[in-house]
Amino acid sequence: MTCTLLSLGHGFSARALADVLLPEGWQVIGTTRSADKMAQLSATGITPILWQAEAVTEALQHATHLLISAAPDAEGDPALRMIGPDIARHAPALEWAGYLSTTGVYGDHAGGWVDEGSPLTPSSRRGQMRVAAEQAWADIPELPLHIFRLAGIYGPGRGPFAKLRKGTARRIIKPDQVFSRIHVEDIAQVLRASIAQPNPGAVYNLCDDAPAPPQDVIACAAEMLGMPVPPEVAFEEAELSPMARSFYGESKRVSNERIKKELGVTLRYPDYQSALAAILAAEQASE
Repeated sequence: MTCTLLSLGHGFSARALADVLLPEGWQVIGTTRSADKMAQLSATGITPILWQAEAVTEALQHATHLLISAAPDAEGDPALRMIGPDIARHAPALEWAGYLSTTGVYGDHAGGWVDEGSPLTPSSRRGQMRVAAEQAWADIPELPLHIFRLAGIYGPGRGPFAKLRKGTARRIIKPDQVFSRIHVEDIAQVLRASIAQPNPGAVYNLCDDAPAPPQDVIACAAEMLGMPVPPEVAFEEAELSPMARSFYGESKRVSNERIKKELGVTLRYPDYQSALAAILAAEQASE
């Protein structure tokens, strides 16, 4: 039987998973809010559907796997709002469901370590909305749900190189600030490992082995490009959007031991240095 993934909110991480599944013979159905983008999705091997209740409900009838990556908005989770909490009733063949959340649900830990058992104490409105969305999905009866809490995501075309080339990269210094991050290909391999070993109710942190201050990542990328390292800017003096400033309101190191022990994952990019080197090599090879 052909496995079918329905991707609700077919973004950066979902596309990376599709790149893994399509060569294995999967059908991947991805939503888009724009009719103009349907041909673009189709060209990548995705079966596109519009973000509409009728189309999504029909796709659920055939889905064996479900990935939810659409972020909550001011009114809650948009997928649940569209198709309702009786989603499992519309998906008779569903074997696995994954919800992409964020490590922002843990809030600020002053640089300390958190794992999947840590209390959920989000300090931002965005984090609070994610906690509510996680719970809303977990409350759905008979849904084989797995929750994935993602650290800062980067990969080809998304990361410090683009900012450095545009001249927009800044080394903002806030003492003791540290973030965890994850390469998009490692997100895809963790999701694939979970699909192969379903454990409904499980929660997994997705991050690498090397939490680091954000200014160190910018400096490393600049050195790899042979560009001057941007000067330091004190956090108090930096002009930041409210969203960007909220990221600096939380400092923590995120443990990834569970994905290694339970899913047997070996990260392709265990630190930002190896990931940035691979991204740059791939860019240079494609020139």
